[in-house]
Amino acid sequence: MVALNPTLRVGTQVAEAVRHRGGVDRRQLSAEVVEALERAGLDNPVLRARQYPHELSGGMRQRVLIAIALAGQPQLLIADEPTSALDVTLQRRILDHLDTLVRDAGISLLIITHDLGVAADRADRVLVMQHGRIIEQGPPAQVLVAPRHEYSRQLVAAAPGLSLRLPGTATGDQSPAPVGTAPEILRLEHLTKDYPLPRSPGTARVHRAVDDVSLTVQAGRTLGLVGESGSGKTTVLRLALGLEAPTSGTVTFDGEQISGRSWQQTRSLRRRFQLVHQNPYASLDPRFTVHDSIVEPLVSFRIGSAAGRTARATELLDQVALPQAVQRRKPAELSGGQRQRVAIARALALSPELLLLDEPVSALDVSVQAQILDLLADLQRDLGLAYLFVSHDLAVVARLAHQVAVMRAGVIVEHGDTRTVFTDPGTACTRDLLDAIPGRREPTAATDRADH
Repeated sequence: MVALNPTLRVGTQVAEAVRHRGGVDRRQLSAEVVEALERAGLDNPVLRARQYPHELSGGMRQRVLIAIALAGQPQLLIADEPTSALDVTLQRRILDHLDTLVRDAGISLLIITHDLGVAADRADRVLVMQHGRIIEQGPPAQVLVAPRHEYSRQLVAAAPGLSLRLPGTATGDQSPAPVGTAPEILRLEHLTKDYPLPRSPGTARVHRAVDDVSLTVQAGRTLGLVGESGSGKTTVLRLALGLEAPTSGTVTFDGEQISGRSWQQTRSLRRRFQLVHQNPYASLDPRFTVHDSIVEPLVSFRIGSAAGRTARATELLDQVALPQAVQRRKPAELSGGQRQRVAIARALALSPELLLLDEPVSALDVSVQAQILDLLADLQRDLGLAYLFVSHDLAVVARLAHQVAVMRAGVIVEHGDTRTVFTDPGTACTRDLLDAIPGRREPTAATDRADH
């Protein structure tokens, strides 16, 4: 989100890494750029090279960064959470490619990750750190299957991919009510969204990000919307919020159509549905205290007195399990998990009935992920909230969602209750997503590589 220059096209930024490598004919520069983008898993690399970073999804931007790193043909690649913004199938392709580089080109790879599934699948050796110290190390089969240190055991227990739990099973977090037992609160009907593309010979003039999508969210229930990066998930969320106008189709909230209406016309409804962003580091104003951030929606809607707003902020911090002492702190003084709790408290300030959650735990380590997911489950149970939960991580979705819709290339390819979709997937796309969940490989694979 911050590592790419927003004023330069993607191809220009990849070309810079190629030029610094040296020995590349200027006439071959464009071909090298396209090859680097293609190797990083970007579709239509010629078009992507002509686009600016803001025209790409978060996962696509991460792939561009990987392309820039690979374009320099390094001997050592230090990958700091290289796939945290990527869907599991793309994550597998990228990591497979990195494995190939390690094996064939002799590149050394240091992966820094909070995803223990990635470590289990990919590492020859795993080191676990706590408070700046290495507390345990060894092959994955030893550290992640039979950890000796209590902290390592806690991390393994919290990792979604290593302990995949399906709702409705004996070990699941919840038993979702049967479909149809709760009223609809949000309905998306035949939504389509087209975006204009840069002019380029032989390419389309528009990109259809969402294609005839119809979904419903029930009161007090969670709908998980999953799919590969760039599949259109976040665009659906923006259409539901009214931040984007659909090319065609309608959005209905609690029986009232909100698409096609002005911002002012829908303002009275907006307090009833709120958004939690993906990145806790970017969703809060760095100049505001925690108190200011939480009460801002109340100020915007002119609700309550100053004393009443302070009391509401105190109540909300209790709900998200944060100490009252954080009220006077600023975001820079908080951890990522604490910031996400503040973002959730802010979203709850107006007592909404629906939360739209855009990858709310993808930027957090596994132990904090588990805490936030447990918090969301508790809030839903206590407040009767409905969630539209967008994620590329199926292991995370399995812990919270009552129903799952799978998107690919802007189209819903499968939709059903979570247990059915996960245990009996009806499409190859869903099976690929499930098979690619990190941490589900045989643990001996990495050990064999280490022994070799």
